[in-house]
Amino acid sequence: MAVAHKGSISMSLVLIPVGLHKTTVDNDIHFNQLDKESGARIKYKKYCSHCGREVTAQDIVKGYEYEKGKYVTMTEEELDRLKTNKDRTIHIVQCSKMSEINMIYYEKDYYAVPEKGAEKAFELLRQTLLSMKMVGIAKTVIGQTEKTIVLYPLKDGLIAKTLYYYDEIAEIPRKVPKMQLDKKELDMAKMLIQTMAKPFVAEEFHDEYQERLRNAIMQKIKGNDVLMVEQGAANNVIDLMEALKGSLELMNREEPVKREGKIS
Repeated sequence: MAVAHKGSISMSLVLIPVGLHKTTVDNDIHFNQLDKESGARIKYKKYCSHCGREVTAQDIVKGYEYEKGKYVTMTEEELDRLKTNKDRTIHIVQCSKMSEINMIYYEKDYYAVPEKGAEKAFELLRQTLLSMKMVGIAKTVIGQTEKTIVLYPLKDGLIAKTLYYYDEIAEIPRKVPKMQLDKKELDMAKMLIQTMAKPFVAEEFHDEYQERLRNAIMQKIKGNDVLMVEQGAANNVIDLMEALKGSLELMNREEPVKREGKIS
């Protein structure tokens, strides 16, 4: 697995060399763009808007437009000169309770993996944070952006979660009014949730649409038409109580079927 970022976790005088690795893989089907008539692949070329010639990565530099049509360029060496020693480490600035961080701030997750020889210091940090139900709040520079990172302890490792900044979070587009709810409605909703309650097992969830898409692609390869899948009934809530009752009845009918399926 490729390393997305490399550095050291620093806490006061303690340095723990680590690499950050992506926690996810892309399993989605990706389509290429083709010319409708010839079926040939559509490709994009980078070219100079001044002379019209095609350019390669070696010909390209970073430029900031400070006035319309006027740029100042920055080389990778110049950008690197702006980084302090702290910027090159994942330095912990404070420790906080896990519950104090709003989930909306989480951006991307990485596995924090210690380099050889740093396992003991890494394990000491992980176990201490986990036992105290706390996380480390750290900062580092990835590319040209300073990131705030949450070092989140798990039973078998550390997850480095990058955070959005406060000013990057958009406001809720519409405030949802606090509605007056009937006790019967609340009791019925609690019964529905209790009926649906079960432990979360990640392996039980998969992308069903991608499965249908793969099957459809295979059917087209064989020369068959893509068939319409069953749409299901419309679900516009008119009477909340009736909808809750209907949902409970449906769940109670489905549960014996699931149990029978397991027995068989």
